Amino acid sequence: MAAKVGAGDADGPGPALTALQSRQSLREEAAQALRAAIVAGRIRPDALYSAPVVASQFGVSPTPVREAILDLAKEGLVTIVKNKGFRVRSLSERELDEITQVRELLEIPVVVERVGLLSTEQLTELGELADAIVAAASRGDLVAYVEADNDFHLTLLGTGGNRRLVDIVADLRSRTRLYGLDGLVRAGRLVASADEHVELVRLLAAGDRGAVVDLMRRHLRHVRGIWAARPES
Repeated sequence: MAAKVGAGDADGPGPALTALQSRQSLREEAAQALRAAIVAGRIRPDALYSAPVVASQFGVSPTPVREAILDLAKEGLVTIVKNKGFRVRSLSERELDEITQVRELLEIPVVVERVGLLSTEQLTELGELADAIVAAASRGDLVAYVEADNDFHLTLLGTGGNRRLVDIVADLRSRTRLYGLDGLVRAGRLVASADEHVELVRLLAAGDRGAVVDLMRRHLRHVRGIWAARPES
């Protein structure tokens, strides 16, 4: 059924639609922040969380957080505990190994294919995103770090034009757990890890395919190793 358009709609979406769009935007932003907090290990499987408490931490009302929790439950990232809150779904070592393996198979060939094909504008955008990762690492802001890291890698993969692949990798990334990031902040080593993104942009601009492959493999090993609080092989 088509929506009924009022006389004043020619000049804009109208207050009702604007409010709906604003609420949807808050819901999506809350879901993104929750995913980042889960990946960063700030929200962990060994605790029960309530929507009002999480909402106060994010500085928003509980409603978009409750809606975001429902979205994450549908994705299998959290489990809702009736009348109490939610828990993060834990992942087994095998699941994390499988996620890393699939990411290697998908991401490395696509990134290597982009060597020598990225425009000046694309390299500039990637450079700015890499700088945002370093800035978040310097502040010790793990949620911002994960969000900036996500933006960087999905933007890079997106230059290949395969939207389905980007969606698959985005889903895999949201299921990762990086419990070791806090330790890297305390040890003053997170900035060094963040600098890998700056180095990757430099290698892409230089057209060094071999070095890009090596760095991507090392980078993904970090995701499963030190960033996940597990010794690397």
